[in-house]
Amino acid sequence: MSFSDPLGDMLTRIRNAQMRKKTKVSTPASKLRARVLDVLADEGYIRGYAEVAQDGSKPEIEIELKYFDGKPVISDIRRVSKPGRRVYSGAKELPRVRNGLGICIVSTPKGVMSDSSARDENVGGEVLCQVY
Repeated sequence: MSFSDPLGDMLTRIRNAQMRKKTKVSTPASKLRARVLDVLADEGYIRGYAEVAQDGSKPEIEIELKYFDGKPVISDIRRVSKPGRRVYSGAKELPRVRNGLGICIVSTPKGVMSDSSARDENVGGEVLCQVY
């Protein structure tokens, strides 16, 4: 099974699992997905994740979702740069999500990081997704 947008697939799995009040969701493993999950964990949107390798199958990432008072911590997670339309932004033009209450995840030459970290490092890149 091949995906045209693996990151978009992971974000959709997270969104769908939170609508169903699941505590965990799994997705195929990749380096980009792991880096995006690192940012989500550092910013406090998920509890954590672990790479699970099963015999005879490809490795998967198991994501532990986070809830507060029965509601998901991630109220909305949206893909910005899509395969059909890539969105790039300079360090000074990085979008502010919900006036600073959310984050943008940016793929930069220095790695995948949140928009505030990218501003601190004075580096721009591809705006992968918005989370709030």
